[in-house]
Amino acid sequence: MAATIRDVARLAGVSTSTVSRALSVPDLVNATTRAKVQSAAASLGYAPNKAARGLITGRTGNIGLVLPDLANPFFPSVVKGVQSRARAADVAVFVADTDENDLAEINLVRALAKQVDGLILCSPRANADELKRIAAETTVVLVNRLFDDIPAVVFDHQDGMRQAVAHLVALGHQRIAWVGGPVSSWSSEQRGSGLAAAAASQGVELVQVGHFPPYYDGGMAAADQVVATGATAVIAYNDLVAFGLLGRLHLRGLSVPADISVVGIDDIEAATMVRPTLTTVRLPKQQAGRLAVELLLSLLDEAVAPTPEPGGDSPGSQPDRARAEAKTNHRSLTGELMVRDSTGVAAR
Repeated sequence: MAATIRDVARLAGVSTSTVSRALSVPDLVNATTRAKVQSAAASLGYAPNKAARGLITGRTGNIGLVLPDLANPFFPSVVKGVQSRARAADVAVFVADTDENDLAEINLVRALAKQVDGLILCSPRANADELKRIAAETTVVLVNRLFDDIPAVVFDHQDGMRQAVAHLVALGHQRIAWVGGPVSSWSSEQRGSGLAAAAASQGVELVQVGHFPPYYDGGMAAADQVVATGATAVIAYNDLVAFGLLGRLHLRGLSVPADISVVGIDDIEAATMVRPTLTTVRLPKQQAGRLAVELLLSLLDEAVAPTPEPGGDSPGSQPDRARAEAKTNHRSLTGELMVRDSTGVAAR
């Protein structure tokens, strides 16, 4: 016969309510008591019933993850990070793909919000008013988007662009082209502004080529305009656009990097498979997914936390401060320039 919560309580010498708290919201139980309960549960092979736990905590045990395009190799890495951290917390993840459609995104968010405890929106396309409404109606964490005081995990695009420009300047490049992503993309705006600042600080000329779809075809469409600028190097909105640039430049008979250097952003797996291998800014995508789950779970703990057990963590203790910090914090992750074969000494 499977062990029950009463068996665990009897072995640990505590009440069943204490067992429930120790296993569902452990930060609110005294460390010594918590250890006794966890040891008793492990020795009996006890696993909490999710439905019963939900009645106590008010949670479903599910979170939602909304992405703009699962076909884009950037996002599966984020998904892996989210799922690994959620699995460790015994939380299920519902994944939804909006196909880069802002209206579909809004409808999916409304539908998912009724079935999950909170949402992670990765590179959301919703406008400011919609994001405010979503944050007011459900617990939400943003990834790769910064807006107001909504908790978010973002990448330090300013530093990534600084690294890319410093690398190109060291190779003698003085005229650099920028192929931006969609006009509505927050990350494209951030990367573009970071690049402009880096170019100005290095005293090099930056040529804005325009905004293009974030795919291979977008790079193909931008390549001829890049060549027309006379730039000796180009930085692309992401690796997929950079691949399109490589393809079109090859068709025109131009050599990379002898005639022009190409830099991407993201460092997706295929960046080492193309020829020449792609110099790119590696973004810690899986880490962003894991951190987003941690922020979301912290917010949910704060929202449903009951009165602590006697002798438990007191107000102002470390868990309380961590939860309070998570409510307002914006976490920034730094990228790393991966130098490969697509960049070289500037052509004369």
